[in-house]
Amino acid sequence: MKLIRGAAMACMLFTMTACNDEITLSSADRYEPRSVMQVEHPEWTRSATLYQINTRQFTPEGTFDAARAELPRLKELGADILWLMPIHEIGEKNRKGSLGSPYSVKDYYSVNPEFGTLEDLKAFVADAHALDMHVIIDWVANHTAWDNALASEHPDWYERDWKGDFRPTPWWDWSDIIDLDYSKRGVREYMTNALKYWVEEVGVDGYRIDTAGFVPTDFWENARAELDAIKPVFMLGEWEDRDLYRKAFDATYAWSWNKAVHDIAKGHADTGALFVYYSWNESAYPRDAYRMTYTSNHDQNAWEGTQFEHFGDALEGAIVLSVVGEGMPLLYNGQEAGNEKRLKFFEKDPIKWRTHPIGDLFKTLFELKHENTALWNGAAGARMISVVNSAPQKVLSFVRKNEADRVFALINFSDTPQTITFGNGPHYGRYTELFSGDAAAFHASTSVTLPAWGYKVYIGQ
Repeated sequence: MKLIRGAAMACMLFTMTACNDEITLSSADRYEPRSVMQVEHPEWTRSATLYQINTRQFTPEGTFDAARAELPRLKELGADILWLMPIHEIGEKNRKGSLGSPYSVKDYYSVNPEFGTLEDLKAFVADAHALDMHVIIDWVANHTAWDNALASEHPDWYERDWKGDFRPTPWWDWSDIIDLDYSKRGVREYMTNALKYWVEEVGVDGYRIDTAGFVPTDFWENARAELDAIKPVFMLGEWEDRDLYRKAFDATYAWSWNKAVHDIAKGHADTGALFVYYSWNESAYPRDAYRMTYTSNHDQNAWEGTQFEHFGDALEGAIVLSVVGEGMPLLYNGQEAGNEKRLKFFEKDPIKWRTHPIGDLFKTLFELKHENTALWNGAAGARMISVVNSAPQKVLSFVRKNEADRVFALINFSDTPQTITFGNGPHYGRYTELFSGDAAAFHASTSVTLPAWGYKVYIGQ
């Protein structure tokens, strides 16, 4: 690893952003530690879970009104923040499929008539609030549909290819969209005002930002400040960069976590892949950063595989870790029903709803997360402390504890049963196992047997 020395290194470590920030410190303050994260999370996010709604596929009707009827079920499931995929009218020029991608936005102030009306959306948000849930909407800031009015009214707001024509995002096959140019002041003002509109007029509680890192960070920092001036909002960025936490985002994607568990499930790695992730998470990221841990989402389901294809026999262990480990867990609609198909992206393809053990698993874990403060998000929760076991490459074992609560989790990420023992560690004490209700006590001579891909979650007494 190449070392970076001198002033450049000092600036990078101090700001985690551009080195041209002017910093004036007295000699007495120069060596005082300070957090680079200035975002203040809304209090309602501290123990929150995420639930993603693909409105087109969520119900047979594919409307906001039909989704409203499901809100009590989602509340009972333990969902706190409902993420609606893009709600805007979809472009027709160069459209993919018969219905198009919701990420090809024709008008940022519109509601897709496929889903209903503005009043239907307002009713959905109001009903969610009445159940003490919050609603964020997907926002596509990097690009628009070809037939978005901005392309004709402000053609200078768009990036150009080598021929001087509008261009999709470079290197991707996103032929149904064209990229905006954030070096233009007008783009920034228009987009910020559009973001504010949905918070002020509809009451949404924040945004999930598509390809957040393709838009300059300073834009998001200003937008966050203007949104927070209306009310505290929650911002989830589709990116994996610690700089975004400084003044813009509450949460980003834990892509590396998902890849590590997938590699383990497919036999391409052992638990060392997770050691790398959690070491990076603890050492490099702000303590109060939320990182979204997930076992499915709209992209993964559509283009990479269902939760069963992606994780196989490791699925339940991965779900347990996504909730009990550090991170803000996401449930993509249909996971709780054991959805076995890749939902079509550009066509109608409703989820087939049924009761399924995975739904019970999520419900049990979400209830635990709400009740057990050690499992809360960011600095509100406790750090994961590794508990060394006799099969460290196969079994992940850790404790999360604070003054009020304690959890000891064991997950066998291998295809063979494992009987493990432990050395001295922070896990000693009396517990109740979450799923069986059995009492347990851990001391120097305690051993545990886990079936292939098995797991146990012990709650401290």
